[in-house]
Amino acid sequence: MPELTPEPLLTSGEVAAIFRVDPKTVARWAKAGRIGSIRTAGGHRRYRKAEIDALLHGESVSGEGRA
Repeated sequence: MPELTPEPLLTSGEVAAIFRVDPKTVARWAKAGRIGSIRTAGGHRRYRKAEIDALLHGESVSGEGRA
């Protein structure tokens, strides 16, 4: 049986550093549906690293997993 490795997730601060914006801007993007996010049990947003990497390189991403 293959091992399941968790998908790498980034915090708002990490995404903000990548795009050189304020973490609140990243949260607004997620709320507006511009980027997908996952909510933790504590209500914090996490972002899929693969989606952020794709956006950073100008690739389009599917709407799958958007909150």
